[in-house]
Amino acid sequence: MSPGAPHRTKGSLIHLDALAARLHRLPPSCGPVRLIGVDGHAGSGKTTFAGRLAEALGGAPVLHLDDIATHEELFAWTGRLLREVVEPLSHGTTAHYRPYDWDTRGFGPDRALPPAPVVLVEGVGAGRRALRPWLARLLWMELADEDAWARGRRRDGSAQNEFWEGWVRAERRHFTKDPSKPFADLLVLQCSEGYEVLQGPAETSAKSLSVTDRDGPASVC
Repeated sequence: MSPGAPHRTKGSLIHLDALAARLHRLPPSCGPVRLIGVDGHAGSGKTTFAGRLAEALGGAPVLHLDDIATHEELFAWTGRLLREVVEPLSHGTTAHYRPYDWDTRGFGPDRALPPAPVVLVEGVGAGRRALRPWLARLLWMELADEDAWARGRRRDGSAQNEFWEGWVRAERRHFTKDPSKPFADLLVLQCSEGYEVLQGPAETSAKSLSVTDRDGPASVC
């Protein structure tokens, strides 16, 4: 095991559908909603994992924090998120926000986010201090920062090099001041056959578990 790798304790091996069922059984955390945060470094695979989990949850809505952040507010969007999304959901009403367009540098048309039984919030900062009281569970994508950023740079191509330079500095500052991982209930590791989900460092973490999502019988990655 490499230095800094999570300690792997044996747990029950289940499919993502079983994880979804456990999330459905959690007490609501934001009005009638079970708000689930998926955080991690940029490029760590949050969007893909959240999409797979949303499918397992029966089509749960996913709020992408890339739609909330802007060029001028890479991380200074807390007030807008709480006002436009969290507050309406906490009252059991549909939230409305305008997704940011990173190409035109402006906000698009209004988008509705209903108070579904489970709503996923994915993106860097989903486990920030101001949002954690509203989360039923916080999941952290377990991939080292440099590895995640390298993957993100490859994904976006050289045209985004300047943006990535600024982003990396901003992300370092954010997690230095407001870390998420120490408060994660579960750690998500991507592997060749799907995902493993292990107990996180948060004191409120449930009994350790491993989750593999793949076609056919489950096996440890």
